[in-house]
Amino acid sequence: MSARKMLLIFIVAVAHWSCSQSTDDQTNDGLRTISDPFEANALLAKSVNLGNALEAPVEGEWGVTLKAEYFELIKNAGFTGVRVPIRWSAHARVDPPFTVDGSFFDRIDWVVEQVRENDLAAVLNIHHYDELFAQPAQQKTRLLALWRQIAEHYQNADPEIMFEILNEPHDQLTAQLWNQYLAEALSVIRESNPHRTVVVGTAEWGGIGSIDRLEVPPNEPNLIVTVHYYNPFQFTHQGAEWVEGSDAWLGTTWSGTASEDQEVDDDFDRAVSWANEHGLPVFVGEFGSYRTADPDSRQRWTKYVAQAAGSRNFSWAYWEFCAGFGLYDPDAGEWNTGLIQALFPEN
Repeated sequence: MSARKMLLIFIVAVAHWSCSQSTDDQTNDGLRTISDPFEANALLAKSVNLGNALEAPVEGEWGVTLKAEYFELIKNAGFTGVRVPIRWSAHARVDPPFTVDGSFFDRIDWVVEQVRENDLAAVLNIHHYDELFAQPAQQKTRLLALWRQIAEHYQNADPEIMFEILNEPHDQLTAQLWNQYLAEALSVIRESNPHRTVVVGTAEWGGIGSIDRLEVPPNEPNLIVTVHYYNPFQFTHQGAEWVEGSDAWLGTTWSGTASEDQEVDDDFDRAVSWANEHGLPVFVGEFGSYRTADPDSRQRWTKYVAQAAGSRNFSWAYWEFCAGFGLYDPDAGEWNTGLIQALFPEN
């Protein structure tokens, strides 16, 4: 056999091997997938919430309208992903088949395009579904219909686009009901997205305190569990206009004492214990402190929470980009350098 022919056979063999390797994470129809939720969670390692925009009743009503430049700013600052809170229930019919408005889908499509153009990952959720929290039995069919539409609409999206079933279940949507509803919603999502990473949170406002009551469906291979972290609440929400009595907390500081640090560590270790038992990665989907808190305390708290999460291989998403808890002042066109340095001390 000639050397030229031997070389040709070798090239063909290598090409065949490379193709077979690259399709390990592809579906039969060629869609790229991420089958390992820990790999998917790593893409969200340092994320930020696009808060007060699409979860407002109408985008812009709460002072934030998303712009293409924001996604570039987020990427250049060092973030790896965004969480996109979305009030789908305000843009869908209230009667069967609960159709989502096409123009709203167009707007979310634009967001997804900006995410991917800037090489970011994203979590798309259902946020502020207040009717569901007040009357879960009457709203369950609509919840499932919303997810059927969302899942089918994005079934061919890049695997860096992840779904979060519901933000902060609470009130009449108890932990027991939530376990049932999340399983049914996940089943609906899997009809069109069998391989996509799905994020599930805890009941009772999404905190770590209720993680032991969270039940995830067995044999589900691609889930991330999310928790929100705002402890101590009287520090993080001092002066928040929507929290009754919060003005009395103004002046609360966070000094980073050994006992304050230990409270964070104990909370996160509780999440570690649950996650290890269930073999799931953890995403701290929200954490932040309101603008009325002492700036130095905000920086200390933010830095410690981010580092405590990262040291446990949790991903995180700061709440939020440019509103009351925000990192960025869109009017001045400036980052809050203290908070950015707290999140990215290595820079």
